[in-house]
Amino acid sequence: QCTSSGLQAIRCPAGLYFDIDKQTCDWKDSVNNCKLKNKERKAKPLLYTEEPLCQDGFLACGDGSCIERGLFCNGEKDCTDGSDENICDMDNDPNRAPPCDPVVCVLPDCFCSEDGTTIPGDLPGKDVPQMVTITFDDAINNNNIGLYKDIFNGKRKNPNGCDIKATFFVSHKYTNYSAVQEMHRKGHEIAVHSISHNDDERFWSDATVDDWAKEMAGMRIIAEKFANLTDNSVVGVRAPYLRVGGNNQFTMMEEQAFLYDSTITAALNNPPLWPYTMYFRMPHRCHGNLQHCPTRSHAVWEMVMNELDRREDPQNDEYLPGCAMVDSCSNILTGDQFYNFLNHNFDRHYEQNRAPLGLYFHAAWLKNNPEFLDAFLYWIDEILQNHNDVFFVTMTQVIQWIQNPRTITESKNFEPWREKCSVEGPPACWVPHTCKLTSKEVPGETINLQTCVRCPNNYPWVNDPTGDGFF
Repeated sequence: QCTSSGLQAIRCPAGLYFDIDKQTCDWKDSVNNCKLKNKERKAKPLLYTEEPLCQDGFLACGDGSCIERGLFCNGEKDCTDGSDENICDMDNDPNRAPPCDPVVCVLPDCFCSEDGTTIPGDLPGKDVPQMVTITFDDAINNNNIGLYKDIFNGKRKNPNGCDIKATFFVSHKYTNYSAVQEMHRKGHEIAVHSISHNDDERFWSDATVDDWAKEMAGMRIIAEKFANLTDNSVVGVRAPYLRVGGNNQFTMMEEQAFLYDSTITAALNNPPLWPYTMYFRMPHRCHGNLQHCPTRSHAVWEMVMNELDRREDPQNDEYLPGCAMVDSCSNILTGDQFYNFLNHNFDRHYEQNRAPLGLYFHAAWLKNNPEFLDAFLYWIDEILQNHNDVFFVTMTQVIQWIQNPRTITESKNFEPWREKCSVEGPPACWVPHTCKLTSKEVPGETINLQTCVRCPNNYPWVNDPTGDGFF
């Protein structure tokens, strides 16, 4: 294992093998680089030399030849030895975003702080409403619609009298679009989580701008068409497996006019981080093995995923690494443990800088563990009962507040938080069309698509998001 003090021998427990790329022990079946005895050595560019090797605006490759500065770290090898693409993290990319400059970066369009923990608008913590963002990833369908109805039953109200809201990062396969339409009608936020949910994690790290556009802007086309979303409200992105796509992902988001990403994880930190814009350098390191964080300046908000503290007794327990998705906190085994975990993490946010508390789920974790669901609902009810300064809001509603920070009292009449306050009335359609469809891109499968609008000719997929069959 490579550590800061050099190479160290590591013995993996029985059944596990050492993964050279990930630098950790993993199940034998998932490790496919055992044959490698050493990592290939990559040529490094000559960025820092006593005398400049190149004229202004040019930088030196590893072999001393000069190319334009802008060609470094652009995803294409321009040096003959490829050294222009070999050290491109946010400390070394010659074209990296500058550190936060609060004089230039002003609300509503830009927000940054040196360490990411500063409260927007310099409000005192005690005056800031504590926002909680509940999100669910993947398909919405009959497996989880009942669960969502239990949680968002119209009886749980924020202090402004409106129903609590959540954000759904929807992937395409097996999604029931009439259910997506109903969630949106009720005031929840629909965001995109890709069409294919490609299970090769490296695909997302290395995808081109075009790959990202097909997967994410394509997913938005599908959601808007088949869930009949006409208000341009699909503005958020989360990558499958939380695999950040580097500058390519964020370039796509700018080009396709997405407002925010919620894929980047920040390591467990006290106080936790507020969301920030990507015009300036990220206020924390790129967290996670093999992660490919953006280094350049992008006109996109980052709804950063603060890791949660999973220790049972935070006062006394030894350090444990945090976890971003609630269902990856593998030491939560009982409802009581989950309840304590929620309270402790709520207090970490509420008693420090009131950064939004993100609770990120996959529906199956709550559905398959009824005692976790009971504990979760009990906790939400207790928070709402005991606090008149806690709001369960969508990702976009958090950004709207940051752009226009309001005190707790003002937040109760904050217009963007009163939209679709409590929605009554019937769904868009009682009986959706069930379309049995195929696609050349998904050979050998017939897939059902439920929608209130009419059926397309083909199952929509990456190269044919409308299902019209032209690609």
